[in-house]
Amino acid sequence: MRPATRAVHVGRPAHEVDEPLNVPITMASTYVAGGDREYGRYTNPTWTAFEEALAALESGDEPARCLSFASGQAAISVILDLVGHGETVVAPRHAYTGTVLQLADLESRGRVATHLVDITDTGAVVAACTDAALVWLESPTNPAMEVADIATIAAAARAAGAYVVVDNTFATPILQQPLDLGADLVVHSATKYISGHSDVVMGALVTRDEALYGVLKGRRDLLGAIPGPFESWLALRGLRTLALRVERSQASAAELALRCTAHPAVDEVRYPGFGGMLSIVLPGAEQADRLVRSTSLWVHATSLGGVESTFERRRRWAAEATTIPAGLVRLSVGIEDVEDLWDDLSAALDLG
Repeated sequence: MRPATRAVHVGRPAHEVDEPLNVPITMASTYVAGGDREYGRYTNPTWTAFEEALAALESGDEPARCLSFASGQAAISVILDLVGHGETVVAPRHAYTGTVLQLADLESRGRVATHLVDITDTGAVVAACTDAALVWLESPTNPAMEVADIATIAAAARAAGAYVVVDNTFATPILQQPLDLGADLVVHSATKYISGHSDVVMGALVTRDEALYGVLKGRRDLLGAIPGPFESWLALRGLRTLALRVERSQASAAELALRCTAHPAVDEVRYPGFGGMLSIVLPGAEQADRLVRSTSLWVHATSLGGVESTFERRRRWAAEATTIPAGLVRLSVGIEDVEDLWDDLSAALDLG
């Protein structure tokens, strides 16, 4: 099956008479002993259906396994637990602030050494892999929209004995499958495009490595970083329309990138050429703040990947990299009519 079909069909009950088409929500903390489930912190049938569907989307050419988490941050934490005391993590200098803050916290406590790199400089990233235990990639990066040569970097990292993780939240498995490019792990904030409706906080990771899956599941079981059954059901429901939502948001994002490039108020447009995310750079913070206060359809919000279009001036956060321009506004393009989105955005840009 192709990805759009997998998104719709994997993780459903068997097609039997009187069986439901959708997996039910299983509200259970306790199971009758003697089987594989045992206790609600170890597994849940609703998680399992979601995990099967996302694993099928990310698996590419070979089977994969998925673990769901209470949040993307929880998934990131469990992965970073793989790094031994004092070992080095290579990561993008521009990345999700939750990842950067976790790395900074671990480094401040002497747990890891962090080497931040410009992921567009493939040679420099490859060189940095030499003494790394873990190489963390985003492509596109948040919010700079930089694209990494995942295959080349992954090959170098694995040759050096490092694990390779790709945060695939922005691209989604509809557009990019990092496991086929050599990554050991893929991580998602399922809060974003996977669930797609701005009503779930959830995370997930996917791997083909059975031993690694076992270690990470053991960490999840021990830490209790598990999603709720209702959140899992909502995320699976959102996943069913992922391909359609990505197709629409990508088409609109590409069109908006072209129009923003021609607008005199915009100094720079950063669009990676795929996906529903782009960033525009205005002359400064004042102009960017005016923009996000002046629209009626576009919503000023820090999250992304929903059916509604949102945007945000990223440097309003103290943790954002100082190499991100003060006037950069990150746009998450939803599924509204592109002409309505442009009318709203351009009117605000016209204010200067």
